[in-house]
Amino acid sequence: MQKEVQKRLDATGLLCPEPVMLLHRAVREAAEGDVIEMIATDPSTTRDVPKFCHFLGHELLEQEEEGSRYVYYIRKN
Repeated sequence: MQKEVQKRLDATGLLCPEPVMLLHRAVREAAEGDVIEMIATDPSTTRDVPKFCHFLGHELLEQEEEGSRYVYYIRKN
């Protein structure tokens, strides 16, 4: 999937709730339609990031697992 990323967010080493708090700030600062790439190492993000997107109306474009890293692409709506 081709994605033009406007903002990259590195949440590696951070534990719940910090990754989602950083994502919330990044989304707030982003323009509508911007794509945010988020990299995390906390397994709880596999549950928290999709729920965050669903409840706030943002689009989770892709979710990947690369070893112990979790990569998310979120479009702000």
